[in-house]
Amino acid sequence: MQRNIWLMAISVIVIIILVNSTAYYFLTKRSLEKALNHEMQAVARQIELSVEQSRLGAEKFQDQIGRELRAVSIAAQYALDPDVEKVTNEQLVELSQKLDVNHITLLKRTSDNIIMYKSSDMNEQLGKGTKTWDPWYIAFNQLFDDKKVSINWLGQTLKNFWSGPYEVASTDPSSIYKWGYYHDGTTNYIIDPYVSYEMLADYESLTGVNSMIEKSLSSNKTLLEVSVINPTTFDKGPFDTLHPDGEVQEHLLQQPIMYGTYRYALSKDADYVAKAYKTGQEVMVDGEIDGKHVLKMFIPVYSEDRGVNIVDENGNPINSYVLSLVSDYQIIQDELDNQFINIALIIIVITGLSLFIAAISMNYIRKSRDKAVQVTQQTYADEINSMFQSIRAQRHDFLNHVQTIHSLAELNKSKELVAYTKELTGEIRLMNDIINIGNPAIAALVRSKLSQAESYRICLNCSFSGLSRLEMGVKTLDLNRVLGNLIDNAFDEVLRYDENRRLIELTGKQENGYLEFTISNTCDEAHAVASCQLFEAGYSTKKGEHQGLGLFVVKTIVDQYKGTVRVFASQQDQIKFVIRIPH
Repeated sequence: MQRNIWLMAISVIVIIILVNSTAYYFLTKRSLEKALNHEMQAVARQIELSVEQSRLGAEKFQDQIGRELRAVSIAAQYALDPDVEKVTNEQLVELSQKLDVNHITLLKRTSDNIIMYKSSDMNEQLGKGTKTWDPWYIAFNQLFDDKKVSINWLGQTLKNFWSGPYEVASTDPSSIYKWGYYHDGTTNYIIDPYVSYEMLADYESLTGVNSMIEKSLSSNKTLLEVSVINPTTFDKGPFDTLHPDGEVQEHLLQQPIMYGTYRYALSKDADYVAKAYKTGQEVMVDGEIDGKHVLKMFIPVYSEDRGVNIVDENGNPINSYVLSLVSDYQIIQDELDNQFINIALIIIVITGLSLFIAAISMNYIRKSRDKAVQVTQQTYADEINSMFQSIRAQRHDFLNHVQTIHSLAELNKSKELVAYTKELTGEIRLMNDIINIGNPAIAALVRSKLSQAESYRICLNCSFSGLSRLEMGVKTLDLNRVLGNLIDNAFDEVLRYDENRRLIELTGKQENGYLEFTISNTCDEAHAVASCQLFEAGYSTKKGEHQGLGLFVVKTIVDQYKGTVRVFASQQDQIKFVIRIPH
């Protein structure tokens, strides 16, 4: 039974460790995910600021280019004839070289269109109409009408001048230019100088978003990819325009991925981008891409007053974009695996120590119990032998007693005769009372304890009834172990007091299917002692070399027979133990 208790205790300890370790594992996982989330947000904020600064810088840079294109247009106006028919392409070539622009094109208004009529670019499709160039065509008409350009499009409007953003050339889809358009009414054509994207590309390579993204990726081992997404065109793929002549024009401002790359794609990315854009809330998801576990964050960025150069699929400006960051979740998993290994090692070490301590404790208790049983068995044998020897001694001395009585009678020593016979009959009656207990083993124990009590000057009163009907349900050896430990415990207690207070009363009876033994003795701290853990192994209220196993053995035996043990203060200075065992 004791072994089962220890096994249960070890099991409970292991379960507690496992539960605690599991909770620690998931808390660590949550903490790492939270830390990664904060790290991604910090990187996102840094990139967001970089995007805005770069875009604002690029806008200022483009505005300055626009002003320079207007200055080039005015200079060209002074150098050219106001009639487009009198201007040659060769003049435009020479003039574009002098004014340091890529090319200069002249736009002519016809009855139903505005066409590219003259140009320094030999590859320009002269005679090509611009009626399909929405919203450029509207801007051209407003300039020819000497009106201020007021289209809902990203661009720069100055006096008699309008310039759109850098865009892919409709006549040369492989090139990106920024065009300026000037007309003050003194000519019958619009002057259109333009420059390539190289100037802005050089600027952005040094201070732009892509440079910042590359630096962030190289300095952060968890960050795999950063994308700046146009939320209105992301799910529509590359935004192109198919012209009537079959040429495909790719629109730079409507590209789904404005900055960064988009290699780590999930099937529902379009839904996540739309959700972040429409709700204004961050969206975080995890998934597996090419066998790699990743964590993706979609962050909406709004720039009400920052003039973000983004347009939707219809060419209307929008004031926000979505920043997407991809992180390597495997880093978290690796950290969790390390934590799990550490936890497993802790469990193994603690379990091993627990088993070792339990083995030592069980071995100690087993030896103590074996020692207690051995002492009890030896006491039992000694008490039986002592009682038999007392009976044999009485029989052996019977003739001497008879002779003494005869001599006292002959001498008419009546008083001495009465005293002698009284002493003799008292001893015989005591022995008979002990024998009449009905159980030789218990009788032997009582005989031994009475002799011991007499030597200690202890008054031990015993009373037994019904033990002659004691059946085989309870081992006599176990009863003697119970009674012996209870009596010894009482002896230890009363020996602390004067001889006139060394009082012990022991009763035993069998009735109503129960064996009941009661022992009470003097105890000044009866109430306090009764509330102590008297039956715990190793617990003792006595000073000196006491192992604290006596009452523990009593409780163990009684529990074995499904009995009960009660201890209480029957009086102010008396403690009582009551044992009841079904029988």
